[in-house]
Order: sequence, then structure tokens, then C-alpha cells
Amino acid sequence: MDTGKMVEFFSVTVNNPVTKMVIKRTLKKEEGSTKLEYYLKAFAEGKDIGSVEYKIIKSVIKTGLKIFGGKEEELKERLRDAYWRRGFVNVLTGLVEFGVRKPFVPGAPFLIVWDLTYACNLRCKHCYATAGKAWKDELTTEEALKALDVLGDAGVTAIAFSGGEPLLRRDFTEIASYASSKGMFVAVATNGTLLTREKVEELKNAGVGFVQISLDGTKETHEAFRGISGIYEKVIEGIKNTIESGLITCISTTATKFNKHDIIAIMDMAEELGVEWFMLYNFVPTGRGDFEMDLDCEEREKLLKELWRRLKTTGINFMSTAPYYARIAMQEESSTIPTHFYNPTLEGRLRSLAEFIGGCGCGRFYIAIRANGNIEPCVFFPLTLDNIKNFESGEDFLRFWKENEVLNMLRDKDSIEICGECRYRYVCGGCRARAYAYTGDFMKADPGCIIAEKRIKKAVKAKS
Repeated sequence: MDTGKMVEFFSVTVNNPVTKMVIKRTLKKEEGSTKLEYYLKAFAEGKDIGSVEYKIIKSVIKTGLKIFGGKEEELKERLRDAYWRRGFVNVLTGLVEFGVRKPFVPGAPFLIVWDLTYACNLRCKHCYATAGKAWKDELTTEEALKALDVLGDAGVTAIAFSGGEPLLRRDFTEIASYASSKGMFVAVATNGTLLTREKVEELKNAGVGFVQISLDGTKETHEAFRGISGIYEKVIEGIKNTIESGLITCISTTATKFNKHDIIAIMDMAEELGVEWFMLYNFVPTGRGDFEMDLDCEEREKLLKELWRRLKTTGINFMSTAPYYARIAMQEESSTIPTHFYNPTLEGRLRSLAEFIGGCGCGRFYIAIRANGNIEPCVFFPLTLDNIKNFESGEDFLRFWKENEVLNMLRDKDSIEICGECRYRYVCGGCRARAYAYTGDFMKADPGCIIAEKRIKKAVKAKS
């Protein structure tokens, strides 16, 4: 049975009326947790529960393992982790609520990127938030904690605090600790200048599990890019401090014309320092980010191809917000398809799996919250959809997640102009934030893709 047929079979299994009813019943909360989480923990520990519900859940899990090529013992090991159980519940909820679709939509956002404050000690040329001073209407501590009650109750898997510089908020550790107590994995994106050993230990004690630190080039390039002299050494020291603490450490870089010549060197440095992850951000011209900073299609294509080649020889993990990276990987070597995930043991099954997981997760896998509580599809996508203060419960928030018109448009890759006709639309689909920045319409083609650019020019020529 090929992967497409197996995914179709899984869809039938999950959407079987009895199975669907059972899963929905196990998703009801009892004393702050779902029965499904209890069953997943029992499965992980090898316990035998005699209920019919449990047997059906085990059957669904085993079917999923067959489809995606997983090993039962490895899954059990993962499910012993509370974060993994929470994520698994989110997947099953998505399958029940949205079905097996391309690309997949989880039951709740897997990730919320939350700009906790717009206060910042740097003046970065590309800042999407035009950060510097805190907004007057930023959420208070009490409002932030209430928002976490709502998000935790909704089943959100992870929170990434950003800014501005989130560590400038005096209540940051209180907020981060509360998010962790709600069962969500906590990450922070920082410019790295404040990461003393004491601060890193404070973050670790607050439940932060992942630290993303911005580094945009060599000392000269980085300091010119970030607008402040003398900070490079502090950033490098901050990176070393997080690594020594045992926190998962990621170096992130935004690719622009200013620093394109330094990006490979940054990745090499990350590996030398012992960083686990390297993250390449796709530049979006918004906030202070000027259109003149943007790479052209050829420059972006060349860079992503070079990073794909480096990935095969490096020990570092790599992520990119550039959705075309998946398409490039498929073109470069058809047997392996890293998108936002990578599993070389799946080989031939990866294309269907890639289309299931999808490329750009804007409004589909994650959404953003501004410092004043405004909800947007992505931090680079300044389109207000609602405000987190308007939700009294997780149920209210999930209704918004399921029914919001803009979010549902973003999930429909077939309806995107030009990109929707591309064979790579499910694994890529272009960057919706870039389409919005360049055209004012998020359902237009992303001009950052070399394939889309050619089709845009062809369409313009045909009209003329």
C-alpha cells in the first residue's frame, strides 16, 4: 500500500463515526486534563486498561505508526514526556475536527509566538515590530496570566516569547513559569545581550526549555545590522552560557542583502560552538525592514541550495521559515524531503508526509500575539484578527481557531493565486506574510519564489 492510500485509510479510520465519537469523548477535560492524555500515558507505560475506549485509542495509534513508519517503542518513549502527550492530543484533535487534509491543521495552534514587549535595547534594521519603547497598552502581568489560562485550556502545545526584547520585562520569569505550569513548552527569542549566567539559570528555573539567539554575521556585520556597537562579544557569551546550562540553544539569522555573505560562516560558527539548532529566517519587508534589504529570487535560491548541501555534512539541526526550502530539497534529491521535519528512514514515504505536514504554518500551525494582545496570523503579518483579552476560556479560543475566515483562507493552499497551481503548493505554498507585504493581498503569489516570479512575469506579459 503506498503512502497516499495509507493516509486515506487513516482518514477513514479516524473519521469512522464510532472512533470519532470515542476520541471526542476522551478529549473532555476532567480535573484539568483529558482522558486521552491519561490513556496515552498508560500506553507509554505499557499498562493494560480494559475499557473499550482505550482499545480504540490504541488501535488508532497503531494505525498511525503503520502509516508514518514509526516504531512503537520509540513512540512510547516519546509519550512518557508530557509535552509529547500534549502534542499528540493536538494531532488527534485536529484529525477529528479538520480531517486528514493537505496540509494538516491541528486541533489548536502548536505554537503561539508572543511578542511580550516592544521595549528593546537594540535598534535592528530589519525589526518587524519597530521595537524600541514599550507600548502603552501592553498586557499587564494579570492580563498575560489570564491569556495563558485560555491558551493552556485550549491545548496549545508551545509558547515562544519574543519582542522587542522579552527579557526586559521584569515579570518575564513569572509569566514564563506560569506558561510552563500550564503544560506548554516554553521558548524565548532574544537578542542575547542579557544572557548572563545568572539570567540563564533564572530562565531554566522558570521552565524555559529552548533559547533562540539572534546572530546576523561577523562582529562588523552584526553590530551594523543591530544598530549598537560593542554587543557582539556579549551575544557570543550569551550563546555559550545557554549551551553550558544545558538549555536547547538555537542561533537564528535573517537573510538579507546586508549579511548574505556571512550566513554560511554563522552556521559554521554555530556548529563550532556546539549549538544544537540553526534557524534561517525568510526576510519579510515589514516594520523597519525595508524592501531594499530583501534578497532577489536568484540570491535566495542560491543560498537555500547551499544550506541544503551543508545540511548533509553538518551535525547541526536546521530550520528555515522560507517555505521554498522544501521544494529545493525535493528538487535536489527526490528521495529525501526535509521541510519543518526530517526523518531519513521514511525515504519514499516522505513526499506524502511532507504534503500532510505542509510548508508555511502561518495561521495553520501557529499564530502570533502582539504585546497588546492583538492576534495575527504571523509576527511578520500585521493583520489583526482578534484580541486575546476577548476570550474567556479555551473553548472560546478554539471556536475562533476553527471558524475565523482569514485563518481558513490561509489553510487553503489550492486557492492561492499562482502558487495554488504549483505542484509544490502543499509542501510550500509561498510565504503569506511576504505576499501581504508586497501586494496587500495574502492570497497572491509570493514574489520571493523563483518559480512564482517567472509565472507572475508570464501573467503580466499575457495581460499586456
